[in-house]
Amino acid sequence: MSKVDLAVSAFKEGFLCSQALLSTYGVAFGLDRERAIKVAAAFGGGICRMGETCGAVTAALMVIGLKHGSADATDREARERTYGLAREFVRRFVARHHSVRCKDLLDCDISEPEGYAAAREKKLFDTLCPQYVRAAAEVLEDIIG
Repeated sequence: MSKVDLAVSAFKEGFLCSQALLSTYGVAFGLDRERAIKVAAAFGGGICRMGETCGAVTAALMVIGLKHGSADATDREARERTYGLAREFVRRFVARHHSVRCKDLLDCDISEPEGYAAAREKKLFDTLCPQYVRAAAEVLEDIIG
């Protein structure tokens, strides 16, 4: 099974979009699966269900940082490379799905109880979110090679 399919499968198992992506890709960069799931736990639903940046996008950006970032605060070259790749990821995701904001992607404000209930009733988490996890994983595959 490809990493893209593994990420989608993890989401369908019940993990958050952020957890599905980071647990699938983080392992290759020294982050064990359990720790990745824990680290990504607050990023689902557009950062703790606030409807902001999609958790799949946030996790993909973390993976780009794991691969291309530097632990050296003076390494400006690594910082710029990481920013450039992250911007390219966002550009490609937006080209496919018009936004990186959960509210926009779902066309529903899940930060409000009524919006969250509507999203659940319309099964948006079951129908739309797997598409966003897949898109994030596919674009990430291209970016991190």
